[in-house]
Amino acid sequence: MQYDKDLLKSLVREHALQFGQFTLASGKQASFYLDCRKVTLHPQGANLIAAGMLDWMTGNRFASIPDAVGGLAIGADPITASIVVLAGQRGLATRGFMVRKEAKTHGTGKLVEGPVTAGMTCVIVEDVITSGGSALKAVESAREFGMTVLGVLGVIDRLEGGREAIEQAGLPLATLLTINDFR
Repeated sequence: MQYDKDLLKSLVREHALQFGQFTLASGKQASFYLDCRKVTLHPQGANLIAAGMLDWMTGNRFASIPDAVGGLAIGADPITASIVVLAGQRGLATRGFMVRKEAKTHGTGKLVEGPVTAGMTCVIVEDVITSGGSALKAVESAREFGMTVLGVLGVIDRLEGGREAIEQAGLPLATLLTINDFR
């Protein structure tokens, strides 16, 4: 499947965009909510998002294609999985990883899980960018693990300061859509 921005917008509008009064993960109150899991876990949505993000990553925007993609569980998990599957179909060796919200108290006790090692390059993926806090937590964990973070990719930017926070941390942010696509 090729990336189709209009089809992704249609799926978000139909399945993920809700109006009312909501409290966001950042604690802010909002008059709309984007439940992107309804699109990242949708067969067409997952493929469109993976195609758009993989196209962005392979489009010479970095010095090289990142070794891995991942982000904070659970929002980034379906995005990561979709990108890894599509990358494999395209003959790319991009791996996936998950960042736990807190380290396990058993086993290896790691925050970063997956077939990745220190020294790899990565891109952090996120469904909705609001304040940038979730993406930056994933960035911090990936860096502490020993990976070099090249940037952050999101599905939708709510345009509420996340871009500025991520760029202030010295990283580029690209999103497939912004909230302005729905106004």
